Amino acid sequence: MSEGLDAWQLIASGDATLISIVRLSLTVTLAAVAAAAVVGLPLGALLALTRFPGRSALVVLVNGFMGLPPVVVGLTVYLLLSRSGPLGEFGLLFTPAAMVIAQALLVVPIIAALTRQTIEDLWREYRDELTAMGVGPTGRVATLLWDSRFSLITAMLAGFGRAAAEVGTVMIVGGNIEGFTRTMTTTIALETSKGDLPLAMGLGAILIGLILAINAAAWGVRLWSEQRVAR
Repeated sequence: MSEGLDAWQLIASGDATLISIVRLSLTVTLAAVAAAAVVGLPLGALLALTRFPGRSALVVLVNGFMGLPPVVVGLTVYLLLSRSGPLGEFGLLFTPAAMVIAQALLVVPIIAALTRQTIEDLWREYRDELTAMGVGPTGRVATLLWDSRFSLITAMLAGFGRAAAEVGTVMIVGGNIEGFTRTMTTTIALETSKGDLPLAMGLGAILIGLILAINAAAWGVRLWSEQRVAR
């Protein structure tokens, strides 16, 4: 009971350590989701609208990568960014940038797979109309992505949830360095092992609150868009 009270006191007092950890976590997660969306949205749309040799295998691969083991992704990025790796000269290992890269790799398959399904369903509805208008492949991708933008919020939220809850990947490539690469999830794991439960509980409450708030906001936007279309 006292630990729970201490956790709420940390939140209410605006503890500087807690705020910096939350800020870094949000920055890394949002950057990773944005980077993943740049790749995943067009990739999913292209898989939905084009037919080419090996497409089925690529679809299976993308769907399978939705369940990528985070520690394997972390190890892969670590090897790429280490001093002896091909990208070691950039000095990105154990920095927030490395964490963004690792989280983005986890999120891309999720966004791509969900986008493909959404665009395929929409393509069945608009196929005849777009074909009659002579819209090319690029135009189809842009049109259907824009038309399904509110539905694709679900894909973005799924990616955000995966990235925000990640521990193993960011621990490997970020190093969990205090004041530099320590996120909410890695801090919760560390502080729990140390027995410092108030900070862990406070961060856990904030993490849950952020995820619920973002989902509620996205749901509200989707309802607003549906009501606007219905008018």
